[in-house]
Amino acid sequence: MAEANKPLLIKRYASRRLYNTETSDYVTLEDIATFIREGREVQIVDLKSGDDLTRQYLLQIIAEHESRGESVLGVDILTDLVRSYTSQASSVVPDFLRASFEMLQNGQSKAMENMTKVNPMAAMPGFDAMRAQQELFMKAMTGGMMPGKTGSTAEKGDGDDLSDIKNQLAALQDKLSKMGK
Repeated sequence: MAEANKPLLIKRYASRRLYNTETSDYVTLEDIATFIREGREVQIVDLKSGDDLTRQYLLQIIAEHESRGESVLGVDILTDLVRSYTSQASSVVPDFLRASFEMLQNGQSKAMENMTKVNPMAAMPGFDAMRAQQELFMKAMTGGMMPGKTGSTAEKGDGDDLSDIKNQLAALQDKLSKMGK
């Protein structure tokens, strides 16, 4: 198992083939993009000269995705980037982009955290009954093989499950009819 904080070393041979030093096999640009999406840091070096080619290959990956219609960078943003290379603004652009991406990542992390902690559906009347019914239904469909489900519903027999589902369905229908009044 590779160290998570150690970059994955990819060597570029004279033939321009890319070699993954961890798995001892050749990789493509798409493989490298997958490693990055999975959270791995990647370093690409020229085997002969030892030059770091990571930046060049990352730009190539972005260019290929953009050319396939997977556009993230609009023409206006690309135009501004080109302008920043010829102006005094080039010194602030990398810092601005880095800060923007950090804010985006932090926002996404917090949103995912909030989605797992607080489920807005949980406040809905009858949600617990629906969730319990769904669990029983999934248990019935999987033959009681649901991973991580233990407790009273997992210990009951098949005949009890059907009556539980019927009782919960009746309770849910009762609650829904009361809500409609």
